Amino acid sequence: MTIKRNVQKKIKKVSKALNKASKTHARQAKTLSALKLKKGGKATKSKKKGGAKPTNPALYARVKAEAKRKFKVYPSAYANAWLVRTYKKRGGGYRSS
Repeated sequence: MTIKRNVQKKIKKVSKALNKASKTHARQAKTLSALKLKKGGKATKSKKKGGAKPTNPALYARVKAEAKRKFKVYPSAYANAWLVRTYKKRGGGYRSS
């Protein structure tokens, strides 16, 4: 009887592992099918979306140079936040590309 129980436990353990593996393989297959392949099997690169561009590039360059002098670490979250805030205070704006 104990041998039968051990075998049943092992069978359950293996079946759970196979079930997890099949779900993992299904997700991987879905990811692979979503890729667009070029001739020769190379994946195409997605084009980078452009961010917001400053409306006054000269003013932006001056404020950016000031930020580089002001902060030890540039770029950083603090320096970039200061840059945007100061640029907008001085009359600059952004437009989407």
